[in-house]
Amino acid sequence: MAGSSHGHGHTPAAWTGVIIAFIGFCVAGVFMVANSPAGFWAGSALILLGAVVGGAMKMAGLGTPKEPDHVVAARDRAAARENVRV
Repeated sequence: MAGSSHGHGHTPAAWTGVIIAFIGFCVAGVFMVANSPAGFWAGSALILLGAVVGGAMKMAGLGTPKEPDHVVAARDRAAARENVRV
């Protein structure tokens, strides 16, 4: 199955978190080369901020929706039957 059929990473929470973290990575890299510890740590803080913002957006419902328990149980039963047949 293709990853896009599961919506892996195709949510506003994922995009926002990754974009903020990427900007932080770029900032930290530039200031590391420029030998500026304060700028490096500011970029590192942006990387962590990306994780926090992405997580908060996911908790607010902008991430991949959680599957109902009955769907997970049905998939597990089907997978168990497939393993028995092999």
